[in-house]
Amino acid sequence: MKLKDSGKSAADIKAMAKKYLIETYERYDFICERAEGVYLYDEQGRAYLDFYGGIAVNSAGSRNPRVVAAAKEQLDDVIHTFNYPYLIPQTLLAEKICTALGYEKIFYQNSGAEANEAMIKMARKYGIENYGSGRYHIITAKDGFHGRTFGALSATGQPGTACHRGFGPMLPGFSYAEFNNLEDFASQVTENTIAIMLEPIQGEGGVHPATAEFLRGIRKLCDEKKLLLLMDEIQTGWGRTGEVMGYMHYGVKPDILSMAKALGGGFPISAICTSGEIARAFSMGSHGTTYGGNSVCCAAALAQVTEILDNNLAAKAKETGDYFMGKLRTLPRVKDVRGKGLLVGVELDGPIGLAVKHNCLDRKLLVTLIGDRLIRMVPPLTVSRADCDKAAAVLGESINAVSP
Repeated sequence: MKLKDSGKSAADIKAMAKKYLIETYERYDFICERAEGVYLYDEQGRAYLDFYGGIAVNSAGSRNPRVVAAAKEQLDDVIHTFNYPYLIPQTLLAEKICTALGYEKIFYQNSGAEANEAMIKMARKYGIENYGSGRYHIITAKDGFHGRTFGALSATGQPGTACHRGFGPMLPGFSYAEFNNLEDFASQVTENTIAIMLEPIQGEGGVHPATAEFLRGIRKLCDEKKLLLLMDEIQTGWGRTGEVMGYMHYGVKPDILSMAKALGGGFPISAICTSGEIARAFSMGSHGTTYGGNSVCCAAALAQVTEILDNNLAAKAKETGDYFMGKLRTLPRVKDVRGKGLLVGVELDGPIGLAVKHNCLDRKLLVTLIGDRLIRMVPPLTVSRADCDKAAAVLGESINAVSP
C-alpha cells in the first residue's frame, strides 16, 4: 500500500505505530513503501541500498518477478485450506527440495523458530522411541541462535543475554558447548544425549564459520555415539554462503535439516528435511500446523528455489562475496572480516558499531549490528560488484565520520 492510498500522512503512520505496536525493534525513521531488487524506497521515493536483505530473506531480490507471478497465479486458485487434501504447490515444492538436497522427507512450518521446534521435537521423540525414555538431551553451541519460541530459545546458547533474560528457567534437556571445540562437545555427551544441534555459521553469534575439522569431527562423534546431527540452516540455507546449503562446504550431511528465510522469497514458510526412518518419529497427531504448507507460500517458495538453482545464485554469492570481503578489508578501523559467500561480518576495532550503523542509514545504506562493533551484511544474492563497491564506500565514509 502506498502512503497516498492510506488516507494518512507519514506523521500519522508513525504516531499510530508508536501508539498501537508492541515495539521490540529499533525503528528507522522512514516508511518503506516499495521494494525492488536490492533497494527499498521510502514514502518520498528515496532509494536505500538494502544490505539487510530482509535479514537474509530476499536472496533472489525483493519482489523477484518469478516469485510474484507464482504467488499471484496461486491466489486465483487456492489461498488456504487444511493439510488433508493433496495440494499441488506443496507437493511440487517437496519434490524439488528433497531432490535438490538428497533427503527423503520434508515437513513444512511457517518460521525459522517453528522449524527448529519441529527438529527438536523430532529428535527427542526419535530418541525416546528408539532408545528409551532418557534419550532426549541435546547439545548446542554457546553463542548460537535458534529462535525465540521456548524450545528454540532453550536451545539457544546465550544465557544471561536479552533473549533469555526475564523468561524464567529454560526448558530442561539442553546443554551448551564452545563452538569449534570438538573436545567440549564430546565431553558433554552422556547416556541421555540424542543429538547435537549447530549452525554451520553462527550468524547472530558474530558471523563465525565452523571449521572443517570441527564439523567433520562432530559428524564422526554423532556416528560413533548414535547421535543425530541437527543442522540449523535458517539463515545460511539456499545459496547464502556460496553453496546451496552451508553444510555442503564441509562434506558432511545432517540427519535433520531446518530451513526458512530465503526459502519463501518473503513469504512465511519454513521446513525440516530428514530420512524416511527418522521421519517416522512424527506419527499421526504427534505434530501439526495450520498454516504450514500454505498453497500461496509453497507456490512462492517453489519459484524462489527454482530461481536460486536455475541461476546458480550460490556460485554468484561465493564470487561476489569474495570480492566484497576483499574490499571491506581495506577500510579504516576494520579488525576482521569474516563469513562465507554473502553472509559477511565486519568487526571494528572499537565500540563504534551503533554510530556507524546509524551513519550508514543517513547515507541510505541498510546494515545490521551485532554487539557494539560487528556490522553484519546479508544482501540479496543478486547484488552486483558495483553495489558492493557502493556499500563498501559508504561504510568507509561512515567509519571515518564517527571516528574521533
